[in-house]
Amino acid sequence: MALATARKEPIPAPLQDIVPPASGWEAGQQETAVFAGGCFWGVQSVFQRVKGVIKTTVGYTGGQEDTADYRSVSGGNTDHAEAIEIVYDPERVSYGMLLRVFFSVVHDPTQLNRQGADTGTQYRSAIFYTDERQQEVAGAYMRQLDAAHIFPRPIVTQIAPLETFYAGEDYHQDYAIKNPHNPYVQVCDIPKIASLGQQFPELFQEYSR
Repeated sequence: MALATARKEPIPAPLQDIVPPASGWEAGQQETAVFAGGCFWGVQSVFQRVKGVIKTTVGYTGGQEDTADYRSVSGGNTDHAEAIEIVYDPERVSYGMLLRVFFSVVHDPTQLNRQGADTGTQYRSAIFYTDERQQEVAGAYMRQLDAAHIFPRPIVTQIAPLETFYAGEDYHQDYAIKNPHNPYVQVCDIPKIASLGQQFPELFQEYSR
């Protein structure tokens, strides 16, 4: 599939962010962010190509049951969301920049409990914060974007504390890069990778397993 080449301007950067060293990080410290934005294949395919991201893992979080797997989550029986755990270097990419990619490239944050043809609470837009700093920055950024009317409809992204993240099955990890000719990947995920390169060329890096 040919990738689009039209340049799309990214949404504004967050006015509030978590930036070392003022935030008290030690040199070499890693941080974790957890986002949900539809099918986790595409979310992972974007963030694993962001400079400063060290590791990504697809999985499930935000539900009521004390375990999660693809069959139960995809059936909408546990209230978990398909999500991605991102381990990153805060000296190379900030939490605010990850949020900017999340809202710009990864998904449509104005769609409630769906992304395109994928419907259900398991595909909801959500930010699962690991501490009060992330909660504050995420909330402030959503208010900033809504106040500026960046999107045609209000943002419906849920902000919730991260409790337990359950790693997804092995065959879901790196799914897009392992299955580049899958029709779903071709239609839904490859354009997101192209969009990352177009909107944030300074952040884009190639990825291989």
